[in-house]
Amino acid sequence: MNDVSQTLAPADPLAQARALAPRIAASSDEIELTRRIPEPLLSELHAARLFRMLLPRSAGGDEVEPWVYLDAVEEIARHDGSVAWNIFVANSSALIAPFLPAESARFIYADPRALIAWGPPNKCRAHAVPGGYRISGQWDFASGCRQANWMGAHALVIEPDGKLRLNAAGRPTVRTLLFPAEQAELIDTWNVIGLRGTASDSYAVSELFVPEAFSGTREDPSLRREPGRLYAFTMQGLYAVGVAAVALGLARAMLDGFVALAARKTPRNLARLADDAIVQADVARMEARLGSARAYLVETLMSVWRTAGSEASIDVPARARVRLACTHAIHSAEAVADAAYKAAGTDAIFPGSAFERRFRDMHTLSQQIQSRRAHYETIGQVLLGIEPNGLFL
Repeated sequence: MNDVSQTLAPADPLAQARALAPRIAASSDEIELTRRIPEPLLSELHAARLFRMLLPRSAGGDEVEPWVYLDAVEEIARHDGSVAWNIFVANSSALIAPFLPAESARFIYADPRALIAWGPPNKCRAHAVPGGYRISGQWDFASGCRQANWMGAHALVIEPDGKLRLNAAGRPTVRTLLFPAEQAELIDTWNVIGLRGTASDSYAVSELFVPEAFSGTREDPSLRREPGRLYAFTMQGLYAVGVAAVALGLARAMLDGFVALAARKTPRNLARLADDAIVQADVARMEARLGSARAYLVETLMSVWRTAGSEASIDVPARARVRLACTHAIHSAEAVADAAYKAAGTDAIFPGSAFERRFRDMHTLSQQIQSRRAHYETIGQVLLGIEPNGLFL
């Protein structure tokens, strides 16, 4: 097997994203229509290593800092939300690598086009058998599954004696099982209002055997095998960074689109929008809201990074800080997108505008679990010294 850990240092991810921006924007209509990332764009995204930003270097990845990752995904989202979402999801799935045996992670990612897709945990169960697990079931919301060559299934584990496997905290453990994509049946279910190009379809397997070596559990940060400050951040926290990046990029594109529109639009019997005092004040407020939310997130990520260790996971207060900054960024971006859409008037409702598709994408993103307002409650509990009852820190 090739030693993929010797991969040459990549170019700056933000520079790569900017270089691809014109081709991403030019493919946006096709992505929306076909619900797929077309060639040659998909190959160009692979060549730019944008799917490997969070993958460990030991498995052929680039292991970039969280704010560098944020910059790149945000830039892509300015040009197409679905492409940015698929890049964020592929990077998030790569975060299983630190929890796998090193040889298994290298085997999967030896293919330079390797991508893992999966849906969230559900009621499906995996049965422990000699050498691994046997599993049947169906999972939904598998973003990027149409370009993935590996799939994953999260499931509780039934031991041979019929009992549920428990983790160190005494709760049922959730194990992630990985298998080649051709072993799953993909089911076309993604008929939604926004982020259509993510192809977040369903998939099913029946009595599939998965070897122990291609399984791991993400729920306990202390079980990771890979050192490094990036992996001191929790998977949930880095998931939230990805969602925030997509939201910030969509909102930035809509705000920039409104500024451009205001400079040329003259409503009936009125001056240019840009000459209206109310519009001027609203644009300033939108810019301040979006910029401050982004700056708070970047500063939080950098601050937590500076104090993170190579081995131990960041503590609960640090996790809460990351979650708060991400949640605030997502909701601020949503508010700015809504304000820009409303301010644009009827120009916003037509396909092909700077607003219509992004508005739908933003309000699909806003329904995702990383965007829920209940996170504030969990964070508030931490800030008040109360044991948090939320599971997403």
